Amino acid sequence: MRSGTLNLSTGSSREMVDITGRLEQAVREIGVKDGILVVYNPHTTAGVTINEGADPDVRTDLVGALGRIVPEAGEFAYRHREGNSPAHMMATLTGSSVTVIIEDGTLKLGTWQRIFFCEYDGPRSRRIWWTVLTDGLNQ
Repeated sequence: MRSGTLNLSTGSSREMVDITGRLEQAVREIGVKDGILVVYNPHTTAGVTINEGADPDVRTDLVGALGRIVPEAGEFAYRHREGNSPAHMMATLTGSSVTVIIEDGTLKLGTWQRIFFCEYDGPRSRRIWWTVLTDGLNQ
């Protein structure tokens, strides 16, 4: 099993950062031919998801839709005193991890798919943990 950390900084309060290239590079560097990549986000006000990466408007639409689904604190009486309850709700909706098959050293993503870190309480410095699981025979 091989593992690592991606460090990133977000530039706005809500955004989706494409981390696919950095994860592809990590898989290439460790030289795993076949296995499973697990990407985990340890933050409670951010998420990780797989979605379309070809059209940047999809990211804008997703962030906008989440904003409509989860009202801001001024519109709803949240009890969490830090004032970032909407970020916690959005993180729950997108989830904290994704799993991707690695085949012949390549991430098995659909034609338009990319892996995104979803920031809901930025800007911040964040980290993503990843690990590759293999059967030990094709490393």
